[in-house]
Amino acid sequence: MAKHFAIFFLFAFYSVAGFSQSAAEDANKSNNPLNLAASFNLQNFYTPSLFGVSSQTNDFLLRPTIPIGPNGLIPVPQIFRMTVPVSTRPDPSGGYNTGLGDINLFDIFLLHSGETQIGVGPLITMPTATDPTLGTGKWQAGLAAVVVNANKQRLLGALVQWQHSFAGQSDRPAVQSLTAQPFLIWNMPQGWYIRSTGTWTFDLQHGAYYLPVGLGGGKAWKSGATIYNVFIEPQYSVAHSGNVPKWQIFAGLNMTFGK
Repeated sequence: MAKHFAIFFLFAFYSVAGFSQSAAEDANKSNNPLNLAASFNLQNFYTPSLFGVSSQTNDFLLRPTIPIGPNGLIPVPQIFRMTVPVSTRPDPSGGYNTGLGDINLFDIFLLHSGETQIGVGPLITMPTATDPTLGTGKWQAGLAAVVVNANKQRLLGALVQWQHSFAGQSDRPAVQSLTAQPFLIWNMPQGWYIRSTGTWTFDLQHGAYYLPVGLGGGKAWKSGATIYNVFIEPQYSVAHSGNVPKWQIFAGLNMTFGK
């Protein structure tokens, strides 16, 4: 199943790339997590190799984003993003389990706009996993922060999320994690771009971590009022501790509506 997702996104990337044209501005809008436009992303993390373990994992992510303008109660724009994972993990008794993972939701308040944008807000992760191997069994809450600096040549930024468990199944261990995703998008003609967006993950409760560095490419184009964006990015963990991903393949199709 994991390989099928990877093949699907690779096929989509090469199928549409030659038929579309777009500007660097469209690529920036589609790749910018602080863009004030509704979007829906289909993204996939396939991990063919882990350190110290002969198994594979996969996470197929559904990511809707909904912006809300300033109002009488909150004077700044907000960006709600939900991540719904369909995950595959090894089963301790053999084989693999595939099902719904833990759903994550954050609400970013856009505090500064312009060439440099800054957003901060709360996040929550819900224990919605359909199997113990696919989630933590814990409610988690924390903070998310985003900074983005963009021009026609490139988009730079980072997304940082910290969360800690506060309730859930009593027989499951406490959870505290930190992720930091520095991203670099380098725009080229006709909507093509080079990307590096590895997410550094730290298990603060148990001391495991991995720092992937990626290098990939993508293309964005506009059709009507919708920006389409396909990409693929292999990532390798240059530093690690624990049985964590060694190689990952990150691929996706992003759709940005109306702006």
